[in-house]
Amino acid sequence: MCVLVICALYCMTLWTIRVWLKRDSGQYWPSVYHTMPVACSCMSFNPETRRISLGLENGTVSEFVLSEDYNQMTPARTYQAHQGGVTVVLFVLEMEWVLSTGQDKSFTWHCSESGQQLGTYQTTAWVSGLQFDVETRHAFVGDHSGQVTILKLEQDNCSLVTTFKGHTGNVTALCWDPVQRVLFSGSSDHSIIMWDIGGRKGTAFELQGHNDKVQGLCYASHTRQLISCGSDGGIVIWSMDVTRQETPEWLDSDSCQKCEQPFFWNFKQMWDSKKIGLRQHHCRKCGQAVCGKCSSKRSTIPLMGFEFEVRVCDSCHDSITDEERAPTATFHDSKHSIIHMQYEPTRGWLLTSGTDKIIKLWDMTPVVS
Repeated sequence: MCVLVICALYCMTLWTIRVWLKRDSGQYWPSVYHTMPVACSCMSFNPETRRISLGLENGTVSEFVLSEDYNQMTPARTYQAHQGGVTVVLFVLEMEWVLSTGQDKSFTWHCSESGQQLGTYQTTAWVSGLQFDVETRHAFVGDHSGQVTILKLEQDNCSLVTTFKGHTGNVTALCWDPVQRVLFSGSSDHSIIMWDIGGRKGTAFELQGHNDKVQGLCYASHTRQLISCGSDGGIVIWSMDVTRQETPEWLDSDSCQKCEQPFFWNFKQMWDSKKIGLRQHHCRKCGQAVCGKCSSKRSTIPLMGFEFEVRVCDSCHDSITDEERAPTATFHDSKHSIIHMQYEPTRGWLLTSGTDKIIKLWDMTPVVS
């Protein structure tokens, strides 16, 4: 059985796309490579057609087709897609479309049969995430403002469906589950948000399990588990087969909603009570505005997505049971700062590449099952 690894490499002034095959010895050896005119910025591979779609720093998308034995790489087509570097590229076999986003704040789609550009949509910020739902023809576009835009694509035009924003940092990764109709977004703010699109109630659940930028997301639908990777080197396996709770809105108040001590901007109450104003905090479980004395305890709240200990008010801390503190995620150290990930569900293999220029292949079957 052929095991295939495709990577884009940079070495001095040479930019290449390389195919690595697993030999009988169990080692990976280079099979074929192609030299590119500029650096590759993103890539997608369709195993059915053996088509590689490469996004380049000069704004073009180049396509190659691999031979059946993976020992030959034939250039197929080049698309003049963007005025800046390509950030994400997707090939949609069912539509014969090539979708791409770029640093020029645009989203475009081309016909892979004719090479013609079918449409474009201008975004307000540099686009950094892209997913597509074949059934509804909805494109999910995440950008550096932290916003996710949903577009309805037609053959030669698109229409804006809606936008939503929940991240304080730029969107760095998107993952769409067409079965549950749920969208996951990862961000430089270290958080993941699960958007329940299919529920049509605007429900969103936060997942806090990384200490740095979230770099990749993939969903194992057969086990209902989300896999996330980050710059912190963490690989987190989230169980999505649990009833999760939305995090509360943070309440506004001029004084602690537990002890009624004034906060430091509440000059009138400070003067009337002859007390020094306190710093405001918020309980992550109830959302109330509280002082430090009334929120001195910490707790995990996994069903709200808080796998790390967070600030809670004293009354909420006492109300959280041991069952509610039971973790809903497992944590694994990849030993390198991850910049890209790819999951192969049929074999249960996860590929990560890091800032150390090392590609690692993980057998996830013991933890994703």
